[in-house]
Amino acid sequence: MKTSVTSNLPYHTGQTGQASRNPILSLRPAERPREKMLAKGQSHLTNTELLQVVIGSGIPGTDVTKIAEDILVVMENNNGKPSLDDLLKIRGVKEATATKLLASLELTGRFNHTGKIIMDEDNVLELLADIRHKSQEHFVVLTLDGANRLIEKRVITIGTINASLVHPREVFADAITDRAAGIVVAHNHPGGTLEPSGPDIVTTKRLRAAGELLGIRLLDHIIVTATGHCVVEVN
Repeated sequence: MKTSVTSNLPYHTGQTGQASRNPILSLRPAERPREKMLAKGQSHLTNTELLQVVIGSGIPGTDVTKIAEDILVVMENNNGKPSLDDLLKIRGVKEATATKLLASLELTGRFNHTGKIIMDEDNVLELLADIRHKSQEHFVVLTLDGANRLIEKRVITIGTINASLVHPREVFADAITDRAAGIVVAHNHPGGTLEPSGPDIVTTKRLRAAGELLGIRLLDHIIVTATGHCVVEVN
């Protein structure tokens, strides 16, 4: 005697072991990834659903859910950093989809460095790539915990850097809220010179003194240009 089993899958067709050709369209509108994202926000989507939104649609013989699941496996096997070749090996992934996904991952990575361990200048410089080519000076503060992990990166001021604009209260306000153990400050020189100015040195001295009073160490003050960098040294 044959037992009939009813599947709980939302796109079940009534045929055991088979799903509809396009499971996304078989879902109720409110359950579809894009509509779900619009209604509840991206944080409510699973990793597969987020990839479905990026991909958009599948190809004949391979639906978007399968493609998303295959991409997710590749991402997990490569610590979230798949290569173009890795993605193009997946059935249903063309150059347009692969490049769009890689661009999304790169953009996200540039803005999300929370938890990154800051051990040397190179680690800091990776976080300053976005201000190297700015036409105005941007003053950035990195707050770090006791293990030198990045808590947050913030732009404090935009404009000519001087002691009145970069006041210790502005620099340390968020550091106190973050319960930071230390900070690294940095700014760019649009003119290209790597020589610290008088105001750069004065600002560094004031921030170091304020940090000592607050128990939040100023670890470094770094100046970057389009082609190089230097550390502001004070006696």
